[in-house]
Amino acid sequence: MQGLAGKVAVVTGASRGIGLGVAQRLVEEGGRVCITARKPEALEEAVTALGGPRHAIGVAGKADDPEHQQDAVEQTIAAFGSVDLLVNNAGINPVAGPLIDFDLAAARKTVEVNALGALAWTQAAYRGWMKDHGGAVVNISSVSGVRPAPMIGMYGASKAMLTSLTETLAVELGPSIRVNAVAPAIVKTAFATPLYEGREDEVAAHYPLRRLGVPEDVAGAVAFLLSDDAAWVTGQTVTLDGGVTLTGGA
Repeated sequence: MQGLAGKVAVVTGASRGIGLGVAQRLVEEGGRVCITARKPEALEEAVTALGGPRHAIGVAGKADDPEHQQDAVEQTIAAFGSVDLLVNNAGINPVAGPLIDFDLAAARKTVEVNALGALAWTQAAYRGWMKDHGGAVVNISSVSGVRPAPMIGMYGASKAMLTSLTETLAVELGPSIRVNAVAPAIVKTAFATPLYEGREDEVAAHYPLRRLGVPEDVAGAVAFLLSDDAAWVTGQTVTLDGGVTLTGGA
């Protein structure tokens, strides 16, 4: 990827799964990363896997906590000198079920983390570094935000909001800051396990590529959107779905 070597990224929710996969790809491309998550122990293991403090630091906290957001940006600048890139990956889906019965407190929390949290992280990175130096942001959305997703409808609604935020931020923050998103279908992570566990072949049969995604699939697309190879791309949401939205599969 052009222009990722020497760049510094904050990747939220990155002690495992898609976030860790993205962080690994950025380090492979010559970047350095600050990864965030709730559990310090998991962060320590992830930092070690990323090559230690020369390449990565971890900052523990809740994704929707403003003090944690500011602290992570400040620690990243102190450790590596900048915050050139931001990947808003942290997300939750606390309750599954029909929207008509959905607990509204859980709905508010879902929007708070998945959509407003991403906005707050972008504000923190903007105020801390990108306002004066430019940068690139990628939000991790979902195909559930592109089309109806029964039983995870609130999660999908929060991701649809995130897609809209991506487009508006791209308009407002150009030309020095690019903002894009990716919308994966089912990716084999602990977070998505309930969607395919015990029936992976059955679920994958709906995908033209006949397999579910893996974190590396998402990481490659995110790295591209953050890189100078995507210098004329902003406000886009790239669907990463193995073709499943073409077939109408679940």
